[in-house]
Amino acid sequence: MVSQLNNNFMSTKLSIIIPCYNSESTLETTLKSVLNQEFQEWEAIMVNDGSPDNLEAIALKYVEKDTRFTYFKKENGGLGSARNYGIKKAKGEFILPLDSDNQVTENFAIDAMSIFDKDQNIGVVYGNAEFYGEKTGLWKVDEFSLDKMLVHNYIDACAIFKKSLWQKVGGYDENMPYQGHEDWEFWVSLAELKVKFYYLDKITFKYYVSSTSMSKSFTDEVILLNQDYIVKKHSRLFYDHYCQVLDYPAVLKRNYSNKLKSKKVIVDLFCKTFFKFSLFKTEFDNF
Repeated sequence: MVSQLNNNFMSTKLSIIIPCYNSESTLETTLKSVLNQEFQEWEAIMVNDGSPDNLEAIALKYVEKDTRFTYFKKENGGLGSARNYGIKKAKGEFILPLDSDNQVTENFAIDAMSIFDKDQNIGVVYGNAEFYGEKTGLWKVDEFSLDKMLVHNYIDACAIFKKSLWQKVGGYDENMPYQGHEDWEFWVSLAELKVKFYYLDKITFKYYVSSTSMSKSFTDEVILLNQDYIVKKHSRLFYDHYCQVLDYPAVLKRNYSNKLKSKKVIVDLFCKTFFKFSLFKTEFDNF
């Protein structure tokens, strides 16, 4: 670990954003993983999102230990709100959202920075994860696929991206029906900008699984309402992509572009393309 004195003369290239809520039992291992990184040009911004536990004591201990840690406390606003709050204060060119129960691997940041340096067109670097807690094993993802991303989110928020992209899309959406899918909507927003994603085929972080994990609270209603919100918000992207996948003629695409306002048409295309069934009878069925 570099000395406290040397930290004061380091530039900040990577800002690690750590939203905290009810994570007193896991926060310290998260912060230790940040300290143990090979890459050193970082800052870590902890955002206490109105947590009722005593995580503040742990956070302040690390602020005292290393000046690259900073700590803020705000009223509860949800995960997207906490991430946006931290990113607004970030000094780095690159952002790494890190949940306060997950752990970043030692070489993820240094590998990602090398990738960004080699190809300026890359906007996001992401990788695989290792489960720990109540589940163990490898969470192996895959190369970026818009087909897959439009159906479900398979890339965790724990990825490194350019802060300028966050600014272009207006940050994480804080208006979704339920919190928990902000990262999915964010990736879809970047895909709409044709951002280049780079898949690093190695373990880049450890993902904590417990009975109290946010993902465990997702009911069918939560998932469907958030899916519906994303499809409607990005209806142009869904429509254009489905036309390409289904190979509709350009003239047909023009004739039915006004149908984007119809929730039925968008949802029906979604279901027909990826699940092979139709919910509604639409004018597309005549072709």
